[in-house]
Amino acid sequence: MKNNTLTDQLAVAATPDSGEPELEKFEQAYGESFSRTLDLATWSLGENLDDMMLRLDKEIANAVEQAQQDREIIRKEILLKLGSGVGSSKQATLKRVDPQHLEQVMRGLLFNGGVEACDGTSVVHDTIPLTITQIGVCLVSYNGTQGSWIHRLFRRDLRERSTDLVSDVLTLLDRREKRESVGQEGDQLSELAKRGIMTYAERAILRERSTALWRMGHGSPAPYEILTGLWASKKERIRVSIELIDWYVNQLKRFVFVPSAPRRRELLTLGDALLPMEYTVIQTLEPDITTMIDRGGYRGAVLDAMREFAADIASKIVVGLFRVSRFAPAYIFYAHSDHVEMAAHIAMADSFIQEHRGFPMLIDLADTVCRTTFGVDSFMNSVQVAYANRDEPFRYLGERETRSY
Repeated sequence: MKNNTLTDQLAVAATPDSGEPELEKFEQAYGESFSRTLDLATWSLGENLDDMMLRLDKEIANAVEQAQQDREIIRKEILLKLGSGVGSSKQATLKRVDPQHLEQVMRGLLFNGGVEACDGTSVVHDTIPLTITQIGVCLVSYNGTQGSWIHRLFRRDLRERSTDLVSDVLTLLDRREKRESVGQEGDQLSELAKRGIMTYAERAILRERSTALWRMGHGSPAPYEILTGLWASKKERIRVSIELIDWYVNQLKRFVFVPSAPRRRELLTLGDALLPMEYTVIQTLEPDITTMIDRGGYRGAVLDAMREFAADIASKIVVGLFRVSRFAPAYIFYAHSDHVEMAAHIAMADSFIQEHRGFPMLIDLADTVCRTTFGVDSFMNSVQVAYANRDEPFRYLGERETRSY
């Protein structure tokens, strides 16, 4: 039978006939072929919610059951044997925390301002004539101390005008042709401004503006964003990032960083096997940085600096996991190898305050203050007022920004 519909044609085109890797990965991950996914005959009517709920319940039940089986194996064969295997990290260990010790940390360190946390937020308003990136960073503690800092970047595709206006316009069109869709994520330069600079600023402000004994950060103390790309294009630039991380490792030492959305799914799988009030140390950060070096295309003096960084600095940062509640997932944490036990207690004590999340509340507080102060609502109000002052209240707003619902 001839394939008349676009769906039929796509389904035939998507049938793997030569072992295409991407199609094989799709089928392995989702349990169905790509051609079947495109076949509308396999789709359910929107009103058949009962069938959809049955499938949803079955898939979740199977996933939870498999996770339970994996959890038991991981705990028995990996976590309980940490540190005993040949070639295992000297730091690798599994420990259980006494809740009374967490209470002591809360009262003696957290609640009296002995720990300060920093987090940032960024907002981008992208239009044809101008892209505005706003970066805000806030520093908080439980004794009421806080501070906030803001910076805005204004991107125009053509800033300098020549006497040849036609040539200028052609240059402008060429540059805009190479950019992403208006108002969409993914523009590399905008991502650098939004993520890399904010990530650096969070750590720099925590270093230069905090006076607390312990510093708590969001993410990794050696984040990918400030060790690659533009940061790694010259030795002078990579040194800026390395010197910042070096200060935490070789001068401060009393730090703990907790990411909320790490790339390390395999570590989180290990963490899922932790019991409440347990933490484990897996390894140092050196292997991760070494992998980054091998895959990152570093050259010359930058490569030498990164290798030195991996051996002398990253080797002193340990990677661990903690879990405080049976209701909450495990989280990764980073700490100095000399202070990992106290760092784990601080992260767990702060996370125990909100048992349902199991994530440090001080980081959540910094995030809340930052989003309230520098969030999208106040930012967009300022942007719209500025455009209205130029008699262009709607012309450069995105389609989503002018919807009536």
